[in-house]
Amino acid sequence: MAEFRYGPVELFLIGFEGERPDPSVMSGLFDLVESGLVRLLDFVIVSKSESGDVDVIEIEEELDEYGLRDYELAALGITGEEDIVGFAEHVPPGSSAAVVAIELAFVRELASRLAASGGVVLTSERIPAPVVNAVADLADAEVEAELEAVVAEADAAD
Repeated sequence: MAEFRYGPVELFLIGFEGERPDPSVMSGLFDLVESGLVRLLDFVIVSKSESGDVDVIEIEEELDEYGLRDYELAALGITGEEDIVGFAEHVPPGSSAAVVAIELAFVRELASRLAASGGVVLTSERIPAPVVNAVADLADAEVEAELEAVVAEADAAD
């Protein structure tokens, strides 16, 4: 079977107040890392001044300072300059964010098995969680409305 060093990687821009993330901001990420579902590859701080000047801090030398001393960053530098510049456009003036590269470790096995069997992922699309939840809520509401209509019909027939 083909063995991949990495599974799919997602880049996230996580906004926060101040110049560094509060530990509570990062606890969800750290819980996932500790569970083995994801692997933290890279972590870059992007700050934008009120005037729009951007400051980028690649924290490999300052892991302790950012609460990451217990976490190995497995692929420092994998977040490219073009990625950082693109994400920096979304940081509001006077605030900061972290560009976080996360390997979807749980998908690495699937990727290995597909490659070993000759399968090829031709495309992939991520549906954002808010969209999935909104669609599921609509579907649940439709099912509930249909159920209520059936119950009302049954009551009327009695």
